[in-house]
Amino acid sequence: MKVLGINGSARLNGNTAIMLNTALAEIKAAGFETELVQFGPKGLQGCIACYKCFENKDKRCAVKDEMNGYIEKMLEADGILLGSPTYFADVTSNMKALMDRAGMVSRANGDMFQRKAGAAVVTARRGGAIHTFDTLNHFFFIGQMIVPGSSYWNMGYGREPGQVSGDEEALGTMRTLGQNMAWLLQKIAG
Repeated sequence: MKVLGINGSARLNGNTAIMLNTALAEIKAAGFETELVQFGPKGLQGCIACYKCFENKDKRCAVKDEMNGYIEKMLEADGILLGSPTYFADVTSNMKALMDRAGMVSRANGDMFQRKAGAAVVTARRGGAIHTFDTLNHFFFIGQMIVPGSSYWNMGYGREPGQVSGDEEALGTMRTLGQNMAWLLQKIAG
């Protein structure tokens, strides 16, 4: 079984990656394969509402860029962690593009992510994190995915790269999230 973490931050290996890697370490320790994918500064185009995914029904987006590689990784995974820093009280534009486009392709193909486990991971300088958390969770819920909880909201605080490492409560929350994701996936597998 495999869990995919997707880092929607423009910063490679920054606070969001630290949070995701903390959860993924617990999942890996439980015997699962893990992978972290990072967007970095490269931009993704948003959905253009062409509805080709509904015509083609081939589990692919008709816009030619990196998106289909992300969708393939999401399809291969049993669990998906979506991580985003908080930009003006919401997810990054890259994460929103991923959610919109992968979400449309999923809906066009019979909710192809249904019954996968999914969890949101958020970082923020100070405020807006709960809205970002809600946005990420909406992707999971509309896709009929199963969302494990943790010991607190899945958010950590720090502006400069690495600062979230000092947020011990957040790191503890990520460790619990990783353990709960692994437990859930084991139960789903039966």
